[in-house]
Amino acid sequence: MRFSPIALAAAAATGALAAPGRESKPVSRGFACGAPEPHAEHIKISQGFAAQELEVLRSGNLTTMATTTVDLYFHVVSTSTSESGGNIPDSKLSSQVSAMNSAYAPYGFQFSLKGTTRTVNAAWADDNNGYEMTMKRSLRKGTYQTLNVYFLPGMGDNLGYCYFPEAGGATSGSTTQIRDGCTVLSTTVPGGSLNNYNLGGTVIHEVGHWFGLYHTFQGGCTGSGDSVSDTPAQASPSSGCPVGRDSCPSQAGLDPIHNYMDYSYDTCYEEFTAGQQARMASFFSNYRQGK
Repeated sequence: MRFSPIALAAAAATGALAAPGRESKPVSRGFACGAPEPHAEHIKISQGFAAQELEVLRSGNLTTMATTTVDLYFHVVSTSTSESGGNIPDSKLSSQVSAMNSAYAPYGFQFSLKGTTRTVNAAWADDNNGYEMTMKRSLRKGTYQTLNVYFLPGMGDNLGYCYFPEAGGATSGSTTQIRDGCTVLSTTVPGGSLNNYNLGGTVIHEVGHWFGLYHTFQGGCTGSGDSVSDTPAQASPSSGCPVGRDSCPSQAGLDPIHNYMDYSYDTCYEEFTAGQQARMASFFSNYRQGK
């Protein structure tokens, strides 16, 4: 679904949509996502997409769209060749791809693993050491429409982070292209050792940001929230799987605790919404595909 909305032209002209600064938002030492806060220009573009996506949803055309296959590279960075040092075995990486495809297939996206790199480098293996760009300059593969996921055993308070798509895409070798992708804690893959977060849900959540989605609790109970019409307003992130939680009682709907863009346990994750599917298609087709 490719839009060329006039309403987006002024915002897109700024070029950069996602500030590189990241925030850690731990919830009782549970899920913590370090994705950057969407700044005003990115939110403006999301709101511009919303009106057109609503027409697509009403028409029913979304269900007839062909599946988009995204090329995927995994980069395993560890402190040693052992799994305890972050060297994830191929079997668990395969399970991670399966988890991604199971989550995204109903919404028109699939991932094709094109390769895996393995690097033993203690400095790079801890995200707090400040070697993100050095690591990515060495390891990144593909174009701006290629998803690169970096697995590290050291992530500080975060389980992961990923960067939003930027207007106009990114030229080959630019800082925007090199920085792009997702960085995720090694122990969150299926079969990993992090209790409650070891079914692969962290990668699924972070990739949602790569497609342009915000957290379901973005903006709290007021305003446009996450700029997606069919995700109920949510005051704050969930922890665990609090069925029946209603943090915005003055707004319609219970908290979307089963949504991949909340902070729930992996066992609680079940879905995206049709509106989120449309948003992912909007951002991918306009700002990643062919870039």
